[in-house]
Amino acid sequence: MTHDIHIIGGGLAGSEAAWQLAQAGFKVKLSEMRGSGEMTPAHQTDHLAELVCSNSFRSDDAERNAVGLLHAEMRALGSLILAEGDRHKVPAGSALAVDRDGFSAGVTAALESHANITIVRERIDALPAEGLAIVATGPLTAPGLAESIGAATGKESLAFFDAIAPIVHRDTIDMDVAWFQSRWNKGSGKDYINCPMTKDQYLAFHAALLAGEKTEFREWENVPYFEGCMPIEVMAERGVDTLRYGPMKGVGLDQPSTGRWPYAVVQLRQDNASGTLWNMVGFQTKLKYAAQVELFRTIPGLEKAEFARLGGLHRNTFIKSPELLDGTLRLKSRPNIRFAGQITGCEGYVESAAIGMLAGRFAAAELGGKTLTAPPRETALGALLAHITGEAEAETYQPMNVNFGLFPPIEGRSKKADRKLMYTDRARTALQSWFAAHDIAGSAAEA
Repeated sequence: MTHDIHIIGGGLAGSEAAWQLAQAGFKVKLSEMRGSGEMTPAHQTDHLAELVCSNSFRSDDAERNAVGLLHAEMRALGSLILAEGDRHKVPAGSALAVDRDGFSAGVTAALESHANITIVRERIDALPAEGLAIVATGPLTAPGLAESIGAATGKESLAFFDAIAPIVHRDTIDMDVAWFQSRWNKGSGKDYINCPMTKDQYLAFHAALLAGEKTEFREWENVPYFEGCMPIEVMAERGVDTLRYGPMKGVGLDQPSTGRWPYAVVQLRQDNASGTLWNMVGFQTKLKYAAQVELFRTIPGLEKAEFARLGGLHRNTFIKSPELLDGTLRLKSRPNIRFAGQITGCEGYVESAAIGMLAGRFAAAELGGKTLTAPPRETALGALLAHITGEAEAETYQPMNVNFGLFPPIEGRSKKADRKLMYTDRARTALQSWFAAHDIAGSAAEA
């Protein structure tokens, strides 16, 4: 099949971009390295849109949370990633978490069966010289292509570390010690497994975490960590109480044996639909494997834990998008090429897919001889896009999740809770106007 556009990379951004273009009636060639005998340091399968870290798309609250608002806007625009996320949802309180294998298999099946999409398992080592293309190779871009991008941009890519949390087999967790409960009983009230710690247990764990043997990466020295996915031992180095006010916070959880909040707690979130695998929330780590097993089995309830996957660390790279890309994600020096996903410096599964969605829709408009303006900055999509393509300072640019701080401020004084509702109400109105201006099929009311 001849194609109208070439998409390089089959992660969340590339998959969403391919879907948007195909649904608009354009022929898409989607190149993915995995499945051709190549693999990245973080992936485990050749499925498209594989989730390599957490299985959570974070909050699904579209009234008071920026990422929940982004979910809603993407649903209104026909997102494949959100559709499959909803279809493979697992309990996670107010968050949207998914069965990772079912989700990626669903995305893969949808793209493979689409008449307008041809998937080619191949490694691409250079930017296409001609024709429209979207580069969505993510933070683990193959060296050859990374060099080609560097040559085209004349700029060195930036880099940061990203970490992966361990996954535990459910039947090896001691439920005589641990218990089911969501913080403040949100969701079903039983969406997390909680392993409690006393003060002495926590202090011993903290000391052992600092002393544990870590993997060293001399060739990656002076590369910053991303705050939203920081190794637990790096957080621990910031102070003895950092963890128990962060991922090990016991607030809002009533320990059955005491009726009180524990001093600290380790939470596990369901990782697959059958509930056989559970992810240790916030436990991304660079501890060596043996050190992980030894330390994590000191956690009450995990003394006999068996791990389906241990934690790990890999290097992520991204470009100086505010300097290099225009407002529709085109590379200024090579406008036939767009970038999408984490390689642009957005952070998070949903944010990556959202930028893939916009890249796909901008490209579809270009192919159709139309003009598509950027979503209003008052929307989650528009605020994220503006941050990537110009609002952020290029020299200090760092990966960023969507948040209300990226939105134009609400005028006047108001309570924090009220401001959140004002942001989301304003966003829905702005999205409705954008839909109407471009005659976009869909329902902004869903957002």
